[in-house]
Amino acid sequence: MKPFSFIVTGGAGFIGRNIIDALNARGHDDILVVDALNNPEKEANLASVRYAEFMDKDAFREALLAGEMTAVKTVFHLGACSSTMQLDVDFLNDNNVLYTQQVCTWCSDNDVRFIYASSAATYGDGEHGYSDDEANIQELKPLNPYGQSKQDFDLWARERGLLDHIVGLKYFNVYGPFESHKGDMRSVVNKAYGWIQDTGELSLFKSYRPDFADGEQNRDFIYVKDAVAVTLFFHDHPEVSGLFNCGTGEARTWVDLGRAIFAAMDLEPKIKMIEMPDALRNHYQYHTQADATKLRECGFTQPFMSIEEGVDDYVRNYLAND
Repeated sequence: MKPFSFIVTGGAGFIGRNIIDALNARGHDDILVVDALNNPEKEANLASVRYAEFMDKDAFREALLAGEMTAVKTVFHLGACSSTMQLDVDFLNDNNVLYTQQVCTWCSDNDVRFIYASSAATYGDGEHGYSDDEANIQELKPLNPYGQSKQDFDLWARERGLLDHIVGLKYFNVYGPFESHKGDMRSVVNKAYGWIQDTGELSLFKSYRPDFADGEQNRDFIYVKDAVAVTLFFHDHPEVSGLFNCGTGEARTWVDLGRAIFAAMDLEPKIKMIEMPDALRNHYQYHTQADATKLRECGFTQPFMSIEEGVDDYVRNYLAND
């Protein structure tokens, strides 16, 4: 097999596709894209980027274990099942845990930079805060099997001392172009754009906690272009390793997000509150906010876009042109 400088798993997916775009902008196209193309929208994501070769995920695993990869500089491992509704633990253990262990082990054995997607879902309901201090990760309690699968790999890497030379990124609420294939796992920005086009209004969940008003539940929303900038920072700085939050460090409310979407569509806000499904009430996160201290202290100084800036770019330059 010919050599590649970069491997991007999940390269036809959301963050992976944007990483390839950023690598292209730097003049790189010696990229092996790894993914499972299971719908036309996902396949279409690769139409406008340059890369050397595409490989199916299962074939890639076989080639990796057979020692057929050479001369790789960095593996961006974004490939995973990201559905918080996936309940098949055996599937998640193979796809999210074992697969990541295999890629990580190969990188470690071959002196290849390994940057992988962990998740803010590892923080669960936030009772232990949102610090990316590796000493405390065993205390975290994810709310679903997806979050647990990400936690399981983080713990595996920590127990083996691998976090001393790899990077795990706990992506918070990422939104932006090339996520349309994700179905129910698309960002609310993507979904809301269609809802507002169809009905002229946006529905948000009521609150069932006295300390949060309706629509004032909040998230750390990060535009995908900022998430990519963070990811590439760790490629550029191989001397920095460990677990890091990938979020802005600022929580914004769902109402704030809704108003930003209406503004980007040049419409007056029309937001109504609806009941939250019973099945969701006991598993709902009312607040997420990345502790960005560690990220800033390691040297990432680029400012993050506000949701008003990010949503405006996404809506006007991407969603409105689809």
